[in-house]
Amino acid sequence: MARVVFKNVEKEFVDGNKETFIAVKESNFTIEDKEFVVFVGPSGCGKTTSLRMIAGLEKQTRGDIMIGDRVVNKLHPKDRDIAMVFQDYALYPHMTIRENLSFGLKNLKQPKDVIAKKVKDASEVLGLDHLLDRKPKELSGGQRQRVAVGRAIVRDPQVFLFDEPLSNLDAKLRVQMRVELAELHKRLEATIVYVTHDQIEAMTLGQRIVVMNKGQIQQVASPTDLYQKPENMFVAGFIGSPPMNFIDVTYENGKVMMEGAQFVLPEHSVQALRAYEGKKLVLGIRPEHLFGEDITMGVPDTYSLTSTVQVVEQLGSENLVYFRVGERMITAKLHPDSDARVGQLKKFLLDMSKVHFFDVKTEKRTSI
Repeated sequence: MARVVFKNVEKEFVDGNKETFIAVKESNFTIEDKEFVVFVGPSGCGKTTSLRMIAGLEKQTRGDIMIGDRVVNKLHPKDRDIAMVFQDYALYPHMTIRENLSFGLKNLKQPKDVIAKKVKDASEVLGLDHLLDRKPKELSGGQRQRVAVGRAIVRDPQVFLFDEPLSNLDAKLRVQMRVELAELHKRLEATIVYVTHDQIEAMTLGQRIVVMNKGQIQQVASPTDLYQKPENMFVAGFIGSPPMNFIDVTYENGKVMMEGAQFVLPEHSVQALRAYEGKKLVLGIRPEHLFGEDITMGVPDTYSLTSTVQVVEQLGSENLVYFRVGERMITAKLHPDSDARVGQLKKFLLDMSKVHFFDVKTEKRTSI
C-alpha cells in the first residue's frame, strides 16, 4: 500500500457558457499508508472530483498528485495501481460473479492458478463463495456491492477508492455495510479513500475526515476533533446530527447577551474573548448540551433561557425539541421522558463548558 499526497492541486472546468469555474481550489493534504480517509461535504463541493483526480479519471489543472513515491500527474489510470468502487456497482450483467471478479486479472494476463486463488480468497473474505456461479441480477443490492468491492480486492492495489458506494442501499443495509467495510480495512490494512455526502457514514468509517465546501478543504481531522473542535461554522453545522445550534449574541463586560437572556462567562472565556468587547459573535452549542429544567445534570440555572416549544419529535430513545431564539430555530436533544410539549413556555439550560464562539465575519471558531 502507499500514501497519497496532494500538493497545491486545483481543478478547473468550463461550463456550457464557456465560463471557467474552479471545482477544487488549492488542495493540500496527505493520506498516510494504510489510513482510511473519508471526503465528505454537500453536493458539488469537490469531493468526487478529488477522488477522480487520484484515479486519473480527471486531470488536475495545477499541482501535483503523488501515490507512493511517484508523481502520477501524467500516468494513465491503469498505470496508477489503484482500484475504484463505484456507486452503481458497474458489474457485467452477462457474467457470473466468478467471471466478474476475475475479469480484471485476466486482462492483466495473470496465471489461471493465481486468478483462482485471488478470487477464492476475496470471495471468502466477503462471504461470496456460495454465490460465485450466479449472475448479478440474482443478487441483492448488498451482495452486488460486495462483488464490486471484491473486484477491487483481487487486484491488490496500492490504494482503494470508494465513490459513494452505499448510497443505493436502504438504511438498514447501509449500516451493515459500514461495519463490513470497517472490518475489511482492518483485515486488509489497506489505504482507502472514501467519498460520501453522509456525515454519519464519514464519522463511523474515517480515521480522518476531509470536510469540503465549495471546492475548498475546510478541515482535516479525526472524527472526535471535528466534533469537539470545529474550525468554522460550516464544519460545526455540517458535522453532527442534529447539527450544532447557532445563536446570535453580543459580548460585553464578561457577559454574552442574546434575546431573552444574558450569561456571565467563566474567567477563561473572558480572557479568550477580550478582543471582541462590544462586538457581535455567534454562540454554538450542540443539541445534547441543552437540557430541560426537569433534567439539569448539574448545569447552573444561571445559564438558562426560556422559550416556547415549537415542535417535539419523539424518536423513542430521545426527544428532539425545537424552539426559537431570535430568528434562529434551536434544537435540544432531551430525555424521552421529558415533559416538553408544543406551546409550552420552557426553560432550557446550556452547558457552558461545551459552548463555542464564532467570529461573525470570518465564521472561524475563536480560541476559547
